[in-house]
Amino acid sequence: MNETQPPPIPTVPPQKSGLPTWAIVLIALGGVGLIGIAIIGLLAAIAIPNFVRARETAQMNACINNLRQIDGAKQQWALENKMEMTNTPTASQLEGYLHDGQLPVCPAGGTYTIHTVGEDPTCSVPKHRLPTSAAYPTR
Repeated sequence: MNETQPPPIPTVPPQKSGLPTWAIVLIALGGVGLIGIAIIGLLAAIAIPNFVRARETAQMNACINNLRQIDGAKQQWALENKMEMTNTPTASQLEGYLHDGQLPVCPAGGTYTIHTVGEDPTCSVPKHRLPTSAAYPTR
């Protein structure tokens, strides 16, 4: 009795449910990357306006210092040439009294108006003004 047995049926390994490990790692890294990008974006949103404000403040301070130099040159010019407070010097007359021998330039692109000796020089950019001085209360 030699019965022939049917050939064995190949067994299929049971299928695993869920994601493979590499997919889980990839998803986790992607999430961390998105969080990192969001944090960088938030920091940039905070920092960029501060940089712009700092630049504007630095330009304003440099301009005010230029106006002080022009005013000092006017005062010196008036003393050395025995001028009145109502006289207005030209830029070429002040060049000898300025640092580089020329009228300074506003870093924000404004233009300077010299005015009379008794009046403060001004810049065309708003907020670029000499502060009022206790030494010259009538100015």
